[in-house]
Amino acid sequence: MKIKVAIAEDNDFLATSFEEKLKLFDNQIEFKFRGKNGNDLLKKLEENHNIDIILMDIEMPEMDGILTTEIVSQKYPQIKTIILTIFDDEEKIFKSIQSGAIGYLLKDEKPITILNGITMALEGGAPMSPIIAYKSLELLRNPNRISLENSKEDFALSKREIEVLEQLSQGLDYNEISENLFISPSTVRKHIENIYKKLHVNNKMKAVKKALKHNII
Repeated sequence: MKIKVAIAEDNDFLATSFEEKLKLFDNQIEFKFRGKNGNDLLKKLEENHNIDIILMDIEMPEMDGILTTEIVSQKYPQIKTIILTIFDDEEKIFKSIQSGAIGYLLKDEKPITILNGITMALEGGAPMSPIIAYKSLELLRNPNRISLENSKEDFALSKREIEVLEQLSQGLDYNEISENLFISPSTVRKHIENIYKKLHVNNKMKAVKKALKHNII
């Protein structure tokens, strides 16, 4: 019997990407539906809650993934939820676990890692990306580390750099950003290099995560 999976993801590009990853294992997984936000997912679950696993984004409009996970855990305790997101900060890990999530994987994991996580969750395990597992252990050792501070640090990003960051957060590549902002791909690349320097990061995921954490985007 195939594993029945639903997705909660507001970004069309990322949702399609996840669906394509799941289709690589269509002999094991049956993709049922996608909710564009928490409210949309809950409406679809009312129509069909014959679901084994939900892959849940955290940041969504109308209702975020943490509150949605809590409601799903209460109404449909047979459904297991795996958080699938770009966030690895301690506050969100803690809140996700409290809400009833069974696992926490980063969105850039390989398809086989996501499949293994789904299988592990159904077998009673708690799939976590290595960095998440490490931070979870740190939380257990010192729960006082959880901080709800919103940093006001000024990274001196230009308006254009912030626009590029917003495009990156939607999962777009250099060429797509170039078309959307009417600039050349080489200019996009230069902006991204400057963003990395100003934010003191070395890849896209870290840049987006830091920008969200510091309310830049």
